[in-house]
Amino acid sequence: MSDNNNMKTSAPEVSKETIDAVMKKYDRESNTRIWEGKPKIAITLILVAFSLWCIYITLFATFLEEIRLTSFMGLIILMGFLIYPAKKGEQKPNHIPVYDIIFTILGTGSYMYFTFNANKIINQGTRFEWYQIIIGIIAIAALVEVTRRCVGIPILVVAAVFVIYALTIGLTNPEFFGRLKYLVRNLFYTKEGIFSTPVNVCSKFIVVFIIFGAFLEKTGISEFFIKLANSVAGRFAGGPAKVAVISSALCGMVSGSSVGNTVTTGSVTIPMMKDTGYKPEFAGAVEAASSTGGQIMPPIMGAAAFLMADFVGVPYSSIIGRAILPAVLYFLGIFISVHLEAKKLRLTGIPKEQLPKISKLIKKIYLLLPLVMLVVWVSGNFMTMQKAAALAIILSIVVSLFDKDNRINFKKILEALEQGGKSAITVGAACGVAGIISGAITMTGLANDMINAIVGVAGNHLIIALLLTMLCCIVLGMGVPTTANYCIMAATTAPILIRMGVPTMAAHFFVFYFGIVADITPPVALAAYAGSAIAKSNPMKTAFQASKLAIAAFIVPYMFCYNPAMLLINTNPLDVAFICVTSVLGVFGLAAALEGYCFTDMNPLIRILVAVGGLMLIHPSTTTDLLGLLLLVCGLVFLYIRSKNKQIKTKAN
Repeated sequence: MSDNNNMKTSAPEVSKETIDAVMKKYDRESNTRIWEGKPKIAITLILVAFSLWCIYITLFATFLEEIRLTSFMGLIILMGFLIYPAKKGEQKPNHIPVYDIIFTILGTGSYMYFTFNANKIINQGTRFEWYQIIIGIIAIAALVEVTRRCVGIPILVVAAVFVIYALTIGLTNPEFFGRLKYLVRNLFYTKEGIFSTPVNVCSKFIVVFIIFGAFLEKTGISEFFIKLANSVAGRFAGGPAKVAVISSALCGMVSGSSVGNTVTTGSVTIPMMKDTGYKPEFAGAVEAASSTGGQIMPPIMGAAAFLMADFVGVPYSSIIGRAILPAVLYFLGIFISVHLEAKKLRLTGIPKEQLPKISKLIKKIYLLLPLVMLVVWVSGNFMTMQKAAALAIILSIVVSLFDKDNRINFKKILEALEQGGKSAITVGAACGVAGIISGAITMTGLANDMINAIVGVAGNHLIIALLLTMLCCIVLGMGVPTTANYCIMAATTAPILIRMGVPTMAAHFFVFYFGIVADITPPVALAAYAGSAIAKSNPMKTAFQASKLAIAAFIVPYMFCYNPAMLLINTNPLDVAFICVTSVLGVFGLAAALEGYCFTDMNPLIRILVAVGGLMLIHPSTTTDLLGLLLLVCGLVFLYIRSKNKQIKTKAN
């Protein structure tokens, strides 16, 4: 493409109707009932009360853990049926079918039965009456239905497979009803099923951070991130794509939703990229890959950082410290790709006069204070995570007072609490189903069988175990929210790698990464499909392009399993510095090879040479680093000389 002299002065805006339609198609959280008037006020008050209840129980509650967990899930079920209809489509205002009313009462009542009889249930041991088993079945069915409505089918298919296995093969009781009774008791009346670690951590930590994210959004921080990215990178070649990479990384780490972030930030960045001259498939892919990567971006990592700290048994500060280099490599790979694409197409940046002035943005740097202080409080062990999140909420309100356009008043406080409560439904339901999956695997011993099977197939070859685990993670992670996604991976696939000798931290990062990239990996690449809907591009081509842009996420996890030094495990500052330099060079080589351009177009042989060099540099080893550097330098020098010769010939003609 020739120089983009015809670039429009401003990108066309995506209409709110288009954004809403895309969200409803690819993000189940957006398919909600329509409440108006007094019913809307009542629903709002329920959501606000739930958020306040969650903050209270995480900070002050001293009652039984079973009471906290069951009341939390009971309210999730209540709100789930009130907010989400049984099917997509046009909804009548203020309408809820009779069957939903019945299901709401039965579902919520089953959890509240446990709440108000917790002491009795705990003390009765394994002796359960049939009416209690029926209550448990209703509770599980209600959770499944709410999850279907707000999360989707994929996670339920996984859960169904494990539950059916338990009822048919996994449990040893010869009587079917005996197996059923044992299954329901374990899944509902113990802390080995629904109320296991995922729901425990969700109700104790994650919900408060979700509410904090809602308050942070009210301060206008997303707009600040986009303007900041524009100011930093907008003027350079292909500026809008670089803006998309930076802003999506910053917004995505807080949002915890690849699809939601793709649509919200993509509604601004994708038209800008297309307007600059990027192809629609490339524009949609850049936004999808960047938004998905936001889930691996410290310090929040879509709230999964707090779960990982609990699962692995290390401080939160240790998780975010080790996540920095892989996250930087991920986004660097995308950034280099969009830069090379811009150079290949000879695209310009955004005109200087259209960019926000950095001097004005600096005046709003205080918006970052809640996020910075949250990290300081938690990583410095000054207080518990939930207390830090609660104080960060208060700090968000305080910093908003300095901005008259985004000042958080009483109305906005209610809106933030309402949004936080609504967002918690999806995460809570998904974590509950993750508990069912984990419980079914544990009670049947299937986890050990799966580990033995994969270890047996792999033999002593770690690469085979990594490949099989990667495939499991991508399949299990399809369409599942970040936090529940990680819960499933930690319970089902991480132990496989640990058995193969991979350090626990590296194993958990590996499965987390591949669970997340399921959002851009065909065939179920929801974030990529959402990006394609905004870009009006071919969905499958967009998904493959997004996977190519996010190549670092498919390569780096293998590298830190073979050499955990990339995660700062068993290493020193000098080695870390060396690994950073060689990894950056490696990602550059790999991105350039996939793009097929650096200084000039690459022929197939040079692409292979540069790609191999890049891969060898990413692998943390002195021998591979030296060989990789040699190959990369040879390839780049050849391309540079070739480009200069082309320029000389062009001038001569």
